[in-house]
Amino acid sequence: MSISRRGFTKRLTMAAMAGVASLALAGCGSSDEAGETVAAANLDGAIEKPNLTLGFIKLTDMAPLAIAQEKGFFADEGLNVSLVPQANWKVLLDGVIGGQLDGAHMLAGQPIAATIGYGTQADLIAPLSMDLNGNAITLSNRVWQMIRDDLPEENGRPIHPISASYLRPVVDAFEAEGKTFNMGMVFPVSTHNYELRYWLAAGGLNPGFYTDGDVAGTVGADVQLSVTPPPQMPATMEAGTIEGYCVGEPWNQQAVFMNIGVPVITDDEIWNDNPEKVFGLRKDFAEKYPATTAAMLRAIIRAQEWLDEDNGANRAEAVEILSRSNYVGADAEVIAASMTGVFTFEQGDTRPAEGFNIFFDKYAGYPYYSDAVWYLTQMRRWGQIAEDKSDDWYFNTARAVYRPDLYLAAANQLVERGEIEADDVPETDGFRGPQTGFIDGLTYNGRTPNQYLSSFKIGLQQGQRVTASGVSGT
Repeated sequence: MSISRRGFTKRLTMAAMAGVASLALAGCGSSDEAGETVAAANLDGAIEKPNLTLGFIKLTDMAPLAIAQEKGFFADEGLNVSLVPQANWKVLLDGVIGGQLDGAHMLAGQPIAATIGYGTQADLIAPLSMDLNGNAITLSNRVWQMIRDDLPEENGRPIHPISASYLRPVVDAFEAEGKTFNMGMVFPVSTHNYELRYWLAAGGLNPGFYTDGDVAGTVGADVQLSVTPPPQMPATMEAGTIEGYCVGEPWNQQAVFMNIGVPVITDDEIWNDNPEKVFGLRKDFAEKYPATTAAMLRAIIRAQEWLDEDNGANRAEAVEILSRSNYVGADAEVIAASMTGVFTFEQGDTRPAEGFNIFFDKYAGYPYYSDAVWYLTQMRRWGQIAEDKSDDWYFNTARAVYRPDLYLAAANQLVERGEIEADDVPETDGFRGPQTGFIDGLTYNGRTPNQYLSSFKIGLQQGQRVTASGVSGT
Protein backbone atom coordinates (compact mmCIF):
# COMPACT_ATOMS: atom_id res chain seq x y z
CA MET A 1 0.00 0.00 0.00
CA SER A 2 1.40 3.41 -0.91
CA ILE A 3 -0.23 6.58 0.37
CA SER A 4 1.88 9.71 0.01
CA ARG A 5 1.78 11.97 3.02
CA ARG A 6 4.97 13.97 2.99
CA GLY A 7 6.29 16.07 0.16
CA PHE A 8 3.43 18.52 -0.15
CA THR A 9 3.75 22.29 0.03
CA LYS A 10 5.06 23.88 3.21
CA ARG A 11 2.68 23.70 6.12
CA LEU A 12 1.51 25.67 9.07
CA THR A 13 3.75 26.28 12.07
CA MET A 14 2.47 27.27 15.49
CA ALA A 15 3.79 30.81 15.14
CA ALA A 16 1.90 31.35 11.89
CA MET A 17 -1.29 29.66 12.96
CA ALA A 18 -3.47 32.67 13.66
CA GLY A 19 -2.69 34.40 10.39
CA VAL A 20 -3.05 31.26 8.33
CA ALA A 21 -6.39 30.37 9.86
CA SER A 22 -8.01 33.53 8.49
CA LEU A 23 -11.24 32.78 6.68
CA ALA A 24 -12.10 34.11 3.25
CA LEU A 25 -15.75 34.90 3.73
CA ALA A 26 -16.05 37.84 1.38
CA GLY A 27 -16.87 36.23 -1.95
CA CYS A 28 -13.74 34.69 -3.40
CA GLY A 29 -11.37 37.14 -1.73
CA SER A 30 -8.15 36.14 -0.01
CA SER A 31 -7.78 35.62 3.70
CA ASP A 32 -6.22 39.10 3.95
CA GLU A 33 -9.45 40.59 2.62
CA ALA A 34 -11.66 38.71 5.03
CA GLY A 35 -10.78 40.73 8.10
CA GLU A 36 -11.74 37.84 10.33
CA THR A 37 -9.51 35.35 12.09
CA VAL A 38 -10.42 32.02 13.63
CA ALA A 39 -9.65 31.92 17.35
CA ALA A 40 -7.52 29.09 18.70
CA ALA A 41 -8.93 26.71 21.27
CA ASN A 42 -7.86 27.06 24.88
CA LEU A 43 -5.46 24.21 25.53
CA ASP A 44 -4.66 25.15 29.09
CA GLY A 45 -6.15 23.65 32.20
CA ALA A 46 -7.15 20.23 33.43
CA ILE A 47 -9.52 17.87 31.67
CA GLU A 48 -12.99 19.00 32.74
CA LYS A 49 -14.84 15.79 31.81
CA PRO A 50 -12.60 12.72 31.79
CA ASN A 51 -15.37 10.12 31.41
CA LEU A 52 -16.84 10.22 27.91
CA THR A 53 -19.28 8.22 25.79
CA LEU A 54 -18.77 8.40 22.03
CA GLY A 55 -21.04 6.89 19.41
CA PHE A 56 -20.33 5.24 16.08
CA ILE A 57 -21.93 3.21 13.30
CA LYS A 58 -20.41 -0.15 12.38
CA LEU A 59 -18.36 1.01 9.40
CA THR A 60 -14.69 0.77 8.55
CA ASP A 61 -14.27 4.52 8.72
CA MET A 62 -14.99 4.59 12.45
CA ALA A 63 -11.41 3.28 12.69
CA PRO A 64 -9.86 6.44 14.22
CA LEU A 65 -12.07 6.02 17.30
CA ALA A 66 -11.30 2.31 17.66
CA ILE A 67 -7.57 2.90 17.24
CA ALA A 68 -7.54 5.83 19.68
CA GLN A 69 -9.12 3.46 22.19
CA GLU A 70 -7.11 0.31 21.53
CA LYS A 71 -3.69 1.97 21.15
CA GLY A 72 -4.17 3.99 24.34
CA PHE A 73 -4.30 7.44 22.74
CA PHE A 74 -7.45 8.42 24.65
CA ALA A 75 -5.91 7.15 27.89
CA ASP A 76 -2.70 9.09 27.18
CA GLU A 77 -4.80 12.24 27.20
CA GLY A 78 -6.42 11.41 30.54
CA LEU A 79 -9.71 10.31 28.98
CA ASN A 80 -11.78 7.30 29.96
CA VAL A 81 -13.82 6.68 26.80
CA SER A 82 -16.65 4.25 26.15
CA LEU A 83 -17.33 3.59 22.46
CA VAL A 84 -20.93 2.60 21.88
CA PRO A 85 -22.32 1.38 18.53
CA GLN A 86 -25.60 2.98 17.45
CA ALA A 87 -28.50 1.34 15.62
CA ASN A 88 -28.65 3.92 12.82
CA TRP A 89 -27.69 7.49 11.98
CA LYS A 90 -30.90 8.99 13.37
CA VAL A 91 -30.38 7.33 16.75
CA LEU A 92 -26.77 8.51 16.76
CA LEU A 93 -27.76 12.09 15.91
CA ASP A 94 -30.41 12.16 18.61
CA GLY A 95 -27.87 10.82 21.11
CA VAL A 96 -25.44 13.65 20.41
CA ILE A 97 -28.16 16.31 20.49
CA GLY A 98 -29.71 14.89 23.66
CA GLY A 99 -26.39 14.60 25.48
CA GLN A 100 -26.39 10.82 25.86
CA LEU A 101 -23.33 10.87 23.57
CA ASP A 102 -20.53 13.37 24.15
CA GLY A 103 -19.49 13.13 20.50
CA ALA A 104 -19.67 10.74 17.60
CA HIS A 105 -18.46 9.44 14.26
CA MET A 106 -20.97 11.35 12.15
CA LEU A 107 -22.03 11.83 8.58
CA ALA A 108 -20.48 15.06 7.35
CA GLY A 109 -23.93 16.37 6.46
CA GLN A 110 -25.44 15.79 9.90
CA PRO A 111 -23.99 18.73 11.87
CA ILE A 112 -24.52 20.96 8.82
CA ALA A 113 -28.16 19.96 8.43
CA ALA A 114 -28.84 20.32 12.16
CA THR A 115 -27.33 23.80 12.21
CA ILE A 116 -29.57 25.03 9.36
CA GLY A 117 -32.58 23.24 10.87
CA TYR A 118 -33.09 20.59 8.21
CA GLY A 119 -34.75 17.63 9.91
CA THR A 120 -33.91 18.86 13.39
CA GLN A 121 -32.44 22.02 14.89
CA ALA A 122 -29.28 21.90 17.01
CA ASP A 123 -25.98 23.73 17.23
CA LEU A 124 -23.48 21.05 16.31
CA ILE A 125 -19.88 21.47 15.20
CA ALA A 126 -17.35 19.42 13.26
CA PRO A 127 -13.82 20.16 14.51
CA LEU A 128 -12.26 17.22 12.65
CA SER A 129 -12.77 15.32 9.42
CA MET A 130 -12.33 11.60 10.00
CA ASP A 131 -11.38 10.42 6.52
CA LEU A 132 -11.42 10.76 2.75
CA ASN A 133 -13.22 8.34 0.41
CA GLY A 134 -14.41 4.95 1.70
CA ASN A 135 -17.79 4.42 -0.02
CA ALA A 136 -18.93 2.53 -3.11
CA ILE A 137 -22.08 1.84 -5.12
CA THR A 138 -23.16 -1.78 -5.46
CA LEU A 139 -25.75 -3.24 -7.84
CA SER A 140 -27.67 -6.47 -7.40
CA ASN A 141 -26.58 -9.48 -9.44
CA ARG A 142 -29.78 -9.18 -11.46
CA VAL A 143 -29.07 -5.61 -12.53
CA TRP A 144 -25.38 -6.33 -13.04
CA GLN A 145 -26.24 -9.07 -15.52
CA MET A 146 -28.56 -6.65 -17.34
CA ILE A 147 -25.75 -4.12 -17.93
CA ARG A 148 -22.64 -6.32 -18.03
CA ASP A 149 -22.59 -7.06 -21.79
CA ASP A 150 -22.83 -3.37 -22.65
CA LEU A 151 -19.77 -2.33 -20.64
CA PRO A 152 -16.47 -1.66 -22.41
CA GLU A 153 -13.70 -4.04 -21.39
CA GLU A 154 -9.96 -4.18 -21.08
CA ASN A 155 -8.28 -7.56 -20.61
CA GLY A 156 -11.67 -9.13 -20.02
CA ARG A 157 -12.61 -6.81 -17.16
CA PRO A 158 -14.98 -3.81 -17.17
CA ILE A 159 -13.28 -0.45 -17.57
CA HIS A 160 -13.78 1.82 -14.57
CA PRO A 161 -15.29 4.18 -13.67
CA ILE A 162 -18.65 2.82 -14.81
CA SER A 163 -21.20 5.49 -15.76
CA ALA A 164 -24.75 5.40 -14.45
CA SER A 165 -25.85 5.90 -18.06
CA TYR A 166 -25.68 2.11 -18.44
CA LEU A 167 -28.62 1.91 -16.04
CA ARG A 168 -30.94 3.85 -18.35
CA PRO A 169 -32.17 0.76 -20.28
CA VAL A 170 -32.68 -1.07 -16.98
CA VAL A 171 -34.70 1.79 -15.48
CA ASP A 172 -36.76 1.99 -18.67
CA ALA A 173 -37.40 -1.77 -18.55
CA PHE A 174 -38.60 -1.52 -14.96
CA GLU A 175 -40.90 1.37 -15.89
CA ALA A 176 -42.33 -0.59 -18.83
CA GLU A 177 -43.28 -3.32 -16.37
CA GLY A 178 -44.90 -0.80 -14.02
CA LYS A 179 -42.12 -1.09 -11.44
CA THR A 180 -39.98 1.53 -9.76
CA PHE A 181 -36.22 1.17 -9.75
CA ASN A 182 -35.20 1.45 -6.10
CA MET A 183 -31.80 2.04 -4.59
CA GLY A 184 -30.68 2.53 -1.01
CA MET A 185 -28.56 5.07 0.85
CA VAL A 186 -28.00 5.51 4.56
CA PHE A 187 -29.54 8.90 5.49
CA PRO A 188 -31.07 11.92 3.70
CA VAL A 189 -28.07 14.17 4.48
CA SER A 190 -25.41 11.50 4.08
CA THR A 191 -22.45 11.67 1.75
CA HIS A 192 -23.85 8.43 0.34
CA ASN A 193 -27.09 10.13 -0.69
CA TYR A 194 -25.26 12.96 -2.43
CA GLU A 195 -22.70 10.65 -4.06
CA LEU A 196 -25.39 8.32 -5.36
CA ARG A 197 -27.39 11.29 -6.65
CA TYR A 198 -24.27 12.78 -8.22
CA TRP A 199 -23.43 9.53 -10.02
CA LEU A 200 -26.99 9.02 -11.26
CA ALA A 201 -27.34 12.61 -12.47
CA ALA A 202 -23.96 12.49 -14.21
CA GLY A 203 -25.34 9.51 -16.14
CA GLY A 204 -28.52 11.34 -17.13
CA LEU A 205 -30.83 9.85 -14.48
CA ASN A 206 -32.84 12.09 -12.16
CA PRO A 207 -32.65 10.87 -8.54
CA GLY A 208 -35.57 13.11 -7.50
CA PHE A 209 -36.10 16.35 -5.58
CA TYR A 210 -37.13 17.10 -2.00
CA THR A 211 -40.03 19.32 -1.02
CA ASP A 212 -40.61 21.08 2.28
CA GLY A 213 -41.16 18.46 4.96
CA ASP A 214 -40.43 15.63 2.53
CA VAL A 215 -37.67 13.22 3.57
CA ALA A 216 -38.09 10.87 0.60
CA GLY A 217 -36.91 13.20 -2.16
CA THR A 218 -38.68 11.42 -4.99
CA VAL A 219 -40.33 14.26 -6.95
CA GLY A 220 -39.53 13.73 -10.63
CA ALA A 221 -37.33 10.74 -9.86
CA ASP A 222 -36.17 8.22 -12.46
CA VAL A 223 -34.59 6.24 -9.63
CA GLN A 224 -36.16 6.26 -6.17
CA LEU A 225 -33.85 6.31 -3.17
CA SER A 226 -34.69 5.09 0.33
CA VAL A 227 -32.90 4.92 3.68
CA THR A 228 -31.42 1.67 5.00
CA PRO A 229 -28.93 1.40 7.90
CA PRO A 230 -25.46 0.40 6.62
CA PRO A 231 -25.19 -3.11 8.13
CA GLN A 232 -28.63 -3.99 6.73
CA MET A 233 -27.82 -3.02 3.13
CA PRO A 234 -26.79 -6.48 1.84
CA ALA A 235 -29.81 -8.24 3.35
CA THR A 236 -32.19 -5.55 2.05
CA MET A 237 -30.82 -5.95 -1.46
CA GLU A 238 -30.85 -9.74 -1.23
CA ALA A 239 -34.53 -9.54 -0.29
CA GLY A 240 -35.24 -7.57 -3.48
CA THR A 241 -36.40 -4.39 -1.73
CA ILE A 242 -33.65 -2.41 -3.45
CA GLU A 243 -31.62 -3.11 -6.60
CA GLY A 244 -28.47 -1.41 -5.39
CA TYR A 245 -27.07 0.94 -2.79
CA CYS A 246 -24.38 3.39 -1.81
CA VAL A 247 -22.74 2.59 1.51
CA GLY A 248 -19.43 2.60 3.31
CA GLU A 249 -17.28 -0.42 3.86
CA PRO A 250 -17.36 -3.25 4.65
CA TRP A 251 -20.93 -3.55 3.35
CA ASN A 252 -20.06 -3.40 -0.35
CA GLN A 253 -17.47 -6.11 0.13
CA GLN A 254 -20.02 -8.09 2.13
CA ALA A 255 -22.23 -8.23 -0.97
CA VAL A 256 -19.30 -9.60 -2.98
CA PHE A 257 -18.51 -12.26 -0.39
CA MET A 258 -22.21 -13.21 -0.17
CA ASN A 259 -22.30 -13.33 -3.99
CA ILE A 260 -25.39 -11.15 -4.13
CA GLY A 261 -24.05 -8.00 -5.77
CA VAL A 262 -21.25 -6.23 -7.60
CA PRO A 263 -19.74 -2.85 -6.68
CA VAL A 264 -19.63 -0.76 -9.86
CA ILE A 265 -17.87 2.41 -8.71
CA THR A 266 -16.02 3.69 -5.66
CA ASP A 267 -16.69 7.17 -4.37
CA ASP A 268 -13.18 8.38 -5.15
CA GLU A 269 -14.15 7.76 -8.80
CA ILE A 270 -17.22 9.97 -8.30
CA TRP A 271 -15.28 12.70 -6.48
CA ASN A 272 -11.61 12.00 -6.00
CA ASP A 273 -10.51 12.39 -2.36
CA ASN A 274 -13.93 13.42 -1.14
CA PRO A 275 -14.42 14.09 2.59
CA GLU A 276 -16.55 11.46 4.24
CA LYS A 277 -17.24 11.33 8.02
CA VAL A 278 -16.57 13.95 10.70
CA PHE A 279 -16.17 13.88 14.45
CA GLY A 280 -19.23 15.78 15.60
CA LEU A 281 -20.32 17.19 18.94
CA ARG A 282 -22.49 19.89 20.40
CA LYS A 283 -21.19 23.42 20.22
CA ASP A 284 -21.99 24.02 23.88
CA PHE A 285 -19.99 20.91 24.86
CA ALA A 286 -16.86 22.35 23.22
CA GLU A 287 -17.47 25.68 24.93
CA LYS A 288 -18.04 24.13 28.37
CA TYR A 289 -15.22 21.60 28.14
CA PRO A 290 -12.48 23.13 25.94
CA ALA A 291 -9.59 21.13 27.38
CA THR A 292 -11.57 17.90 27.06
CA THR A 293 -12.44 18.72 23.47
CA ALA A 294 -8.80 19.42 22.63
CA ALA A 295 -7.74 16.16 24.30
CA MET A 296 -10.26 14.15 22.25
CA LEU A 297 -9.02 15.74 19.06
CA ARG A 298 -5.38 15.08 19.90
CA ALA A 299 -6.13 11.40 20.52
CA ILE A 300 -8.10 11.03 17.29
CA ILE A 301 -5.45 12.82 15.22
CA ARG A 302 -2.81 10.47 16.63
CA ALA A 303 -5.01 7.53 15.63
CA GLN A 304 -5.42 8.92 12.13
CA GLU A 305 -1.67 9.27 11.80
CA TRP A 306 -1.15 5.69 13.05
CA LEU A 307 -3.59 4.36 10.45
CA ASP A 308 -1.70 5.92 7.53
CA GLU A 309 1.89 5.93 8.74
CA ASP A 310 4.65 3.96 7.01
CA ASN A 311 2.61 3.51 3.85
CA GLY A 312 -0.16 1.67 5.66
CA ALA A 313 2.03 -0.72 7.64
CA ASN A 314 -0.52 -0.78 10.47
CA ARG A 315 -3.57 -1.57 8.35
CA ALA A 316 -3.47 -5.33 8.97
CA GLU A 317 -3.60 -4.74 12.72
CA ALA A 318 -6.37 -2.20 12.20
CA VAL A 319 -8.37 -4.80 10.26
CA GLU A 320 -8.11 -7.26 13.15
CA ILE A 321 -9.26 -4.60 15.62
CA LEU A 322 -12.19 -3.51 13.46
CA SER A 323 -13.34 -7.09 12.94
CA ARG A 324 -14.09 -7.43 16.67
CA SER A 325 -17.76 -7.60 17.54
CA ASN A 326 -17.67 -4.42 19.63
CA TYR A 327 -16.52 -2.42 16.60
CA VAL A 328 -17.50 -3.28 13.00
CA GLY A 329 -17.99 -6.99 13.63
CA ALA A 330 -17.48 -8.17 10.04
CA ASP A 331 -15.03 -10.88 9.03
CA ALA A 332 -11.46 -9.64 8.85
CA GLU A 333 -11.22 -10.93 5.27
CA VAL A 334 -14.17 -8.76 4.25
CA ILE A 335 -12.75 -5.63 5.91
CA ALA A 336 -9.29 -6.26 4.44
CA ALA A 337 -10.77 -6.42 0.94
CA SER A 338 -10.98 -2.62 0.91
CA MET A 339 -8.87 -1.51 3.90
CA THR A 340 -5.45 -2.72 2.77
CA GLY A 341 -4.85 -0.87 -0.48
CA VAL A 342 -7.08 -2.95 -2.75
CA PHE A 343 -10.77 -3.10 -3.63
CA THR A 344 -12.65 -6.20 -4.80
CA PHE A 345 -15.36 -5.59 -7.42
CA GLU A 346 -16.08 -9.24 -8.13
CA GLN A 347 -14.58 -12.50 -7.05
CA GLY A 348 -11.39 -12.61 -9.09
CA ASP A 349 -11.47 -8.88 -9.85
CA THR A 350 -9.45 -7.22 -7.10
CA ARG A 351 -7.76 -3.98 -8.11
CA PRO A 352 -5.27 -1.61 -6.50
CA ALA A 353 -7.04 1.08 -4.48
CA GLU A 354 -4.28 2.78 -2.56
CA GLY A 355 -6.37 5.78 -1.59
CA PHE A 356 -9.68 4.09 -0.90
CA ASN A 357 -9.41 4.80 2.85
CA ILE A 358 -7.38 7.88 3.77
CA PHE A 359 -7.39 8.96 7.40
CA PHE A 360 -4.40 11.30 7.79
CA ASP A 361 -2.62 11.77 4.46
CA LYS A 362 -3.59 14.68 2.22
CA TYR A 363 -4.66 16.58 5.36
CA ALA A 364 -7.66 14.27 5.69
CA GLY A 365 -8.36 15.41 9.25
CA TYR A 366 -8.57 19.13 8.56
CA PRO A 367 -12.19 20.36 8.37
CA TYR A 368 -12.16 22.54 5.26
CA TYR A 369 -14.87 25.16 4.92
CA SER A 370 -15.09 24.34 1.22
CA ASP A 371 -16.06 20.75 2.11
CA ALA A 372 -19.01 22.04 4.13
CA VAL A 373 -19.96 24.38 1.28
CA TRP A 374 -20.04 21.41 -1.13
CA TYR A 375 -22.55 19.59 1.07
CA LEU A 376 -24.68 22.72 1.24
CA THR A 377 -24.65 23.03 -2.55
CA GLN A 378 -25.96 19.49 -2.87
CA MET A 379 -28.69 20.19 -0.32
CA ARG A 380 -29.75 23.14 -2.45
CA ARG A 381 -29.34 21.21 -5.71
CA TRP A 382 -31.89 18.59 -4.63
CA GLY A 383 -34.31 20.86 -2.75
CA GLN A 384 -33.40 20.19 0.86
CA ILE A 385 -32.59 23.90 0.93
CA ALA A 386 -35.79 25.21 -0.60
CA GLU A 387 -34.70 28.67 -1.76
CA ASP A 388 -31.68 30.37 -3.26
CA LYS A 389 -28.96 31.49 -0.86
CA SER A 390 -26.18 34.01 -1.34
CA ASP A 391 -22.55 32.94 -1.52
CA ASP A 392 -22.01 34.65 1.84
CA TRP A 393 -24.74 32.49 3.38
CA TYR A 394 -22.86 29.36 2.30
CA PHE A 395 -19.60 30.70 3.73
CA ASN A 396 -21.11 31.80 7.03
CA THR A 397 -22.95 28.51 7.50
CA ALA A 398 -19.75 26.57 6.82
CA ARG A 399 -17.91 28.68 9.38
CA ALA A 400 -20.58 28.07 12.01
CA VAL A 401 -20.21 24.27 11.73
CA TYR A 402 -16.67 23.41 10.61
CA ARG A 403 -14.10 24.44 13.22
CA PRO A 404 -10.52 24.37 11.93
CA ASP A 405 -9.52 26.57 14.88
CA LEU A 406 -10.12 23.63 17.21
CA TYR A 407 -8.36 21.21 14.87
CA LEU A 408 -5.31 23.47 14.47
CA ALA A 409 -4.97 24.08 18.18
CA ALA A 410 -4.92 20.33 18.89
CA ALA A 411 -2.73 19.43 15.92
CA ASN A 412 -0.15 22.08 16.66
CA GLN A 413 0.17 20.93 20.23
CA LEU A 414 0.94 17.47 18.85
CA VAL A 415 3.58 19.10 16.67
CA GLU A 416 5.10 20.74 19.75
CA ARG A 417 5.17 17.36 21.47
CA GLY A 418 6.87 15.78 18.49
CA GLU A 419 4.00 13.32 17.92
CA ILE A 420 3.25 14.54 14.40
CA GLU A 421 5.36 16.64 12.05
CA ALA A 422 4.87 20.32 11.33
CA ASP A 423 4.31 19.56 7.66
CA ASP A 424 1.36 17.33 8.60
CA VAL A 425 -0.69 20.47 9.29
CA PRO A 426 -2.00 22.37 6.25
CA GLU A 427 -1.30 25.97 5.43
CA THR A 428 -4.70 27.19 4.30
CA ASP A 429 -7.35 29.84 4.77
CA GLY A 430 -9.91 27.06 5.12
CA PHE A 431 -10.65 26.60 1.42
CA ARG A 432 -9.21 24.00 -0.88
CA GLY A 433 -8.20 25.18 -4.31
CA PRO A 434 -10.51 24.39 -7.24
CA GLN A 435 -11.09 20.65 -7.28
CA THR A 436 -11.35 18.35 -10.27
CA GLY A 437 -11.70 14.57 -10.25
CA PHE A 438 -15.50 14.51 -10.52
CA ILE A 439 -17.13 11.89 -12.71
CA ASP A 440 -19.04 14.54 -14.69
CA GLY A 441 -15.86 16.47 -15.48
CA LEU A 442 -16.93 19.59 -13.58
CA THR A 443 -14.61 21.64 -11.38
CA TYR A 444 -15.72 22.60 -7.89
CA ASN A 445 -14.61 25.91 -6.39
CA GLY A 446 -15.88 26.36 -2.86
CA ARG A 447 -15.55 30.14 -3.16
CA THR A 448 -18.26 30.32 -5.84
CA PRO A 449 -21.08 28.00 -4.75
CA ASN A 450 -23.85 29.59 -6.83
CA GLN A 451 -21.75 29.50 -9.96
CA TYR A 452 -21.06 25.82 -9.25
CA LEU A 453 -24.77 25.09 -8.84
CA SER A 454 -25.53 26.68 -12.20
CA SER A 455 -23.20 24.22 -13.95
CA PHE A 456 -25.38 21.15 -13.33
CA LYS A 457 -27.67 19.88 -16.08
CA ILE A 458 -29.84 18.03 -13.53
CA GLY A 459 -30.58 19.95 -10.33
CA LEU A 460 -32.29 23.13 -9.18
CA GLN A 461 -31.23 26.33 -10.87
CA GLN A 462 -31.41 29.94 -9.64
CA GLY A 463 -34.98 30.87 -8.77
CA GLN A 464 -36.38 27.35 -8.88
CA ARG A 465 -38.40 25.62 -6.17
CA VAL A 466 -39.89 22.18 -5.80
CA THR A 467 -43.55 21.43 -5.21
CA ALA A 468 -45.35 18.13 -5.10
CA SER A 469 -46.15 18.57 -8.78
CA GLY A 470 -42.57 19.24 -9.82
CA VAL A 471 -39.98 21.98 -10.26
CA SER A 472 -41.22 25.54 -10.81
CA GLY A 473 -39.58 28.88 -11.42
CA THR A 474 -37.00 30.18 -13.87
